[in-house]
Amino acid sequence: MARIAVIGAGMASLAAAARLATGGHRVVVHERTATHGGGVGRVERDGFAFDTGPGLLPLPAVQRDLFVKTGRETLEQSVGLTQADPAARHVFADGTVLTLPNASRSGVMEALDGALGAGSGERWSAVMLRTREVWEATRRPLLEDAVSAATARLREDPYPAVGRRGLLRRTARARSLAEAGARELRDPRLAALLESYPLAYGLDPRTAPASAAVLAYVEQTFGVWYVAGGLRALADAVYARCLARKVEFRFGAEVTGVLEKDGRAAGVELADGSTAEADAVVAGAPLPALHRDGVLPGDEWPAWGPTRPPGVLTVHLALRGGRPVDAVHRTVVHPADRDRALAWTFGTGGPADAVPEVTVLRPDDPALRPDAEHEAVTVRMAVPPQGAGGLDWTAPGAADAVAERAVTAAQAAVPSLWERELWRIVRTPADTERETGAPGGSVPAPSLAGADGALLRSPNTTALPGLYRVGGWAHPGGGLAHAGMSGAIVADLIAGGPGGSR
Repeated sequence: MARIAVIGAGMASLAAAARLATGGHRVVVHERTATHGGGVGRVERDGFAFDTGPGLLPLPAVQRDLFVKTGRETLEQSVGLTQADPAARHVFADGTVLTLPNASRSGVMEALDGALGAGSGERWSAVMLRTREVWEATRRPLLEDAVSAATARLREDPYPAVGRRGLLRRTARARSLAEAGARELRDPRLAALLESYPLAYGLDPRTAPASAAVLAYVEQTFGVWYVAGGLRALADAVYARCLARKVEFRFGAEVTGVLEKDGRAAGVELADGSTAEADAVVAGAPLPALHRDGVLPGDEWPAWGPTRPPGVLTVHLALRGGRPVDAVHRTVVHPADRDRALAWTFGTGGPADAVPEVTVLRPDDPALRPDAEHEAVTVRMAVPPQGAGGLDWTAPGAADAVAERAVTAAQAAVPSLWERELWRIVRTPADTERETGAPGGSVPAPSLAGADGALLRSPNTTALPGLYRVGGWAHPGGGLAHAGMSGAIVADLIAGGPGGSR
């Protein structure tokens, strides 16, 4: 039985801890804050409750595997889990409204033809069929297995080359997701739909590889799910599973360094001057700040180029009046000026008054509201991280001005929103940075093929034997499913396996 020190109590760390403890190891989790869950948090006030992280769960098979491998109760026995249907409603700049069913290829095609015109569904389906090749080529090396030679080969985009139309036809690969959408979908609204999936993960469609279309394919193939009580209820269930497996938690315990002995990780150093010895260390946080000698190979920040990935601004709204029966859980409101919005979000020269794409979440969940005469709504949008271009989200009025633009856009999804509002809570990347330690409050995206490897993440192993990485800053990247898989990969590596869930 080995002693394992886990740094952080985010979702990836919890997944690793539960699996390692089930394997017979003594696991101690050191968390600098007072609670578990990392970015999957909760805000409560006056009988209202809101998720601070994602509102829907993709690829629930990852969580099902975690619960099956660590105890008797399944995921469905531990939380209430239902498909979100419809999966989303999209409101485009020209006023077109598109409602997409959950996990139904034929239903999506029918909805697209009905809202955007005949032939729209067929063009979208053709892109998804090509994207299936991306999924088949990347599923194991970019999600299920540890970093290997197969992962390294994915520096090249596997999205199929498509012949261009015209007199001089030739076959060429799209240089970006935006180029693929414009060339193959031939409708700005369809292209905006495709771009909305990577945008939800903080990826710029103008620079993201065409392989980023796999994010749309995964959602439309496997569906999205809602956890009763919000995604925080899932974090609570995983935490409870850790406790059942005798994982020890030490909250308010900030780790400041990694101990070394005989060329191996030998424990952690804490802010209070104490140490905790261990046979292996699992870090669910960016490692440079934890290593006394500076940056370890492969830990350079940021790993994506000269700018940090964006963060998320959320506006939690307490509304008077019940949730209408025709409301949908998620509505995406597309911007009137896509170029201005992207330029501001990704720091390429956009005006400060740009209004990016917003996502409006309206869960039909009695646990999140004081009674049936009120509604809890969250508005989310990708925004520049704290400090980007001198932006200070803590400056007076900075957050409120952007939040007002987000709420104004959200009126397209929730009519009479201003008239119904009781109060709001605004959260910015500065809050994310303070609560999770993520530099600038950036939110990591999943690992993706292409872009010459710019979106591949650091391996779960490190240059220091006995020190492992989990979480969004490590392979296989950000997102709940990827966080769960990083925990599975590291637990298997520590057990002597090749890395993965077995």
